[in-house]
Amino acid sequence: MPPERESGRERTPAGATATTHTRPRLDQPRPPRRRILPEWDPEAFGRLSERIARFLGTGRFIVWMTVVIIAWVLWNVFAPRDLRFDNYPFIFLTLMLSLQASYAAPLILLAQNRQDDRDRVNLEQDRKQNERSIADTEYLTREIAALRIGLGEVATRDWIRSELQDLVKELEGRQDGHHDHAVFPAERSRGRDVDDR
Repeated sequence: MPPERESGRERTPAGATATTHTRPRLDQPRPPRRRILPEWDPEAFGRLSERIARFLGTGRFIVWMTVVIIAWVLWNVFAPRDLRFDNYPFIFLTLMLSLQASYAAPLILLAQNRQDDRDRVNLEQDRKQNERSIADTEYLTREIAALRIGLGEVATRDWIRSELQDLVKELEGRQDGHHDHAVFPAERSRGRDVDDR
């Protein structure tokens, strides 16, 4: 079926059936681009750099590097002339050591940056833990202060004992001098009411 024509122009499909978009659609993700450089996992690369940096900082690396340099120099000094690969100024050895140093420095810096990131996270966690500990300590301090204030208003054993001793002394004094006096003021008023009747 030929496309419909309106006033000399071809009618193009519109809406959801349109497939001839030249602009990217905003409601759909972009297709992945082809990359020129290879992709790698930054976390795995960081772990590898930390291992290498850790090895470069050991005595074993220093010993092995010293053994290799001594063997290199001895071979290129005492070996037959046609088997030597790096004559006296040892330019190739210098190049190899420079190459090793140029790779070692960035790997060590990468390992230090990763360690700094870990230290920053640990420091932040320690700071939050300290804030929680301070808040808990302040809360417990307020609770202990409230308990002390509350205990100040509670009758203690010594205070009750001293009050009872005072009452016993007062009772003994009344029994010796006057038998008809009541101990408590309320009993005195009751006694008068009974006598009045």
